[in-house]
Amino acid sequence: MAGVFLWAVPVAAADGFIHAKGRDLVAPSGETFLIRGIGLGNWLMPEGYMFKFKKARYPREIAALVDMALGPDEARAFWDKFRENYIARDDIRQIKRAGFNTVRVPLHYGLFLGQNRPYGANADQPLTFEGPGWALVDRLIGWCREEGLKVILDLHAAPGGQTGVNHDDGTGFPLVFYVPRDERRTTALWREIARRYRDEPAILGYELLNEPISTYNDEDMLNPGLEPFYRKLTAAVREVDPNHLIFLASAQWDQNIGVFGPPFARDLVYVYHQFWSPTGRDAIQDYINFSVRYNAPILLGEAGEASNQWNLEYHALNERFGFGWSFWTYKNLDSPASVVSITPPPGWQKIAALGSMSQPSLEKAGLTRQEAATILSAYLNAVLLRNAQFNRCYVQSLGLGQGMDGPCPPERK
Repeated sequence: MAGVFLWAVPVAAADGFIHAKGRDLVAPSGETFLIRGIGLGNWLMPEGYMFKFKKARYPREIAALVDMALGPDEARAFWDKFRENYIARDDIRQIKRAGFNTVRVPLHYGLFLGQNRPYGANADQPLTFEGPGWALVDRLIGWCREEGLKVILDLHAAPGGQTGVNHDDGTGFPLVFYVPRDERRTTALWREIARRYRDEPAILGYELLNEPISTYNDEDMLNPGLEPFYRKLTAAVREVDPNHLIFLASAQWDQNIGVFGPPFARDLVYVYHQFWSPTGRDAIQDYINFSVRYNAPILLGEAGEASNQWNLEYHALNERFGFGWSFWTYKNLDSPASVVSITPPPGWQKIAALGSMSQPSLEKAGLTRQEAATILSAYLNAVLLRNAQFNRCYVQSLGLGQGMDGPCPPERK
């Protein structure tokens, strides 16, 4: 068949790892593995809207706000506790009980590269792979291994930024495609991730970039370079890791799969995102065409934050054509469109107001530092699974939640 490329599965990689075979992912048992995943948004890659902030959207803006509210020392303690509580052992157990088989983990490069090197340091100096992210990911992988869950590591914020919007924590421009230093740092980071986890069967694979090249930037110039960039990153991974899948995100919010040609290596999975679209076949026809033409697997990497009825129709549409999916997101603040909804603690409206100011100040938000500390401490307790609300009907809308039957109330408009 023209355009179809068959890649031999390496013998050494057949021991516990999942591989691409045509349009499917295949487990060591020979059974098809259909990804039914959930994204762990906000945990290692904070996003302003998940705090109800309208202005402080970038991770660095959120961090600056917490510094303002608490002071630097207390802010560091806040983030340590936040990462400990937001995704804990109980959360992974709950994800497994709900019926998911995969978690997708957004990563911020700053948690994995040495924090003692200023951004403008000599590019020829060796990178140091230090930071709290490694221990947190190790712990998560251990929990997932125990529960039989797979892990996708997703670089949501690459050095310099790959999207050009708030959720890559960059400058507002995708500098990783322009600045050689940032390309080198990104390549080195992926080589190190792959080296560390090459023998870990709980990891399903590596998503090299999230939502590269937004519609706000030089699409005509950058799009032709995306696949060559992925070739470089894939080569770096394959230098040290022959075992894991590699996920390639499409351009323009992960929606433009037309930037890709036929698969250039084995074990590639092509990723698209979709929110709030129609739920008929036309909505995914481009991805069906690509998958059939090149005999390649497709993952719906993010979707959701809509109604349960939309979830029901859209996940079923993707499964109908053999596409796995990972919905967004597991935990959010005061949201029925997530697996777990965090109840805002008393006074949170003042913190939200602080994060919604163009020029934030505690005084303008009607806060003292002591009051802000009390509210933020209460938030750290609120994010714990035992203190939050499990949205059973959301889970059921994804065809999961076996044994969690019961009436679902009308959805909020």
